[in-house]
Amino acid sequence: MTLAILCSGQGRQHPDMFALTGGAPEAAGLFAHAAKLLGKDPRDFVRGESSETVHRNRAGQILCTVQALAAAAALRDALPGRIIVAGYSVGEVAAWGVSGVFNAMDTLDLVARRAEAMDAATPPGDGLMFVRGLSRSDIDRLCERHGAAVAIVNPGDAFVLGGSRTALRAIASEANAMYASRVVDVPVEVASHTKRLAPASAVFRESLCAISAAFPPAAGTRLLSGVDGATVLSAETGLDKLAAQISQTVQWASCLQSCVEAGATAFLELGPGHALSEMAAGAWRDVPARSLDDFRSLQGTRNWLAQHVGR
Repeated sequence: MTLAILCSGQGRQHPDMFALTGGAPEAAGLFAHAAKLLGKDPRDFVRGESSETVHRNRAGQILCTVQALAAAAALRDALPGRIIVAGYSVGEVAAWGVSGVFNAMDTLDLVARRAEAMDAATPPGDGLMFVRGLSRSDIDRLCERHGAAVAIVNPGDAFVLGGSRTALRAIASEANAMYASRVVDVPVEVASHTKRLAPASAVFRESLCAISAAFPPAAGTRLLSGVDGATVLSAETGLDKLAAQISQTVQWASCLQSCVEAGATAFLELGPGHALSEMAAGAWRDVPARSLDDFRSLQGTRNWLAQHVGR
């Protein structure tokens, strides 16, 4: 049995996102380290700060990464011998930590630096928008017309677009007129995964040079690259792609396809939110897919893992 672990991107932060992981003794050091980066314990941060603050780029990247690392640490004893790890947007950095290639504390430091580099390269008023129900050719034409770009390709004619909010509003108006089934702003303040952030890719690659990578991952662990869905076979190439991902389109549909082709018999999203597990469930209805947010306890998650992937 093979488990595909999906590390969530930002945008789905919520006050109860640490309900299952916040009390896990295996994660205590992670929360303490994240508190130094945020200036406040993450568990208090998500409950005490405004939604706007929780969704700011730097805070969001740290919060989502500590959740992924905490969940992996708490569930480590329940994971099967074969796992595939893939991450959506900032979740890809978390995936390197979950796979054991990066030290967990280094991973948190890296996402803070990543966010800072992205913020420094971002002009005011940039952001992301989700569109479902139009063809890729239609999406490309809209982006070209208004100076935006495809940031993420999801399964089922679903796309995240990046650009200025002015451009995105114009695209939203046209997409609705073309009967797109869903058009909604993503609560992210940067045009991630577009050429607008090329300077941030260069800065982040320098940060990656200073981090020790324990490559290859442990036996039985497969790590995927977000820009093409391919297995990371070399540290140097993988790190190049990880940095480039900030300013290149994320091929998330390809990542999920790679999980299935590599033999995944179940998907577990570490959260926050259910977006990735819902995508997997929609595309592969015969492969069980759940998010940590679906469960009321870690033991419930362990029971589900035992049922679907064993040890």
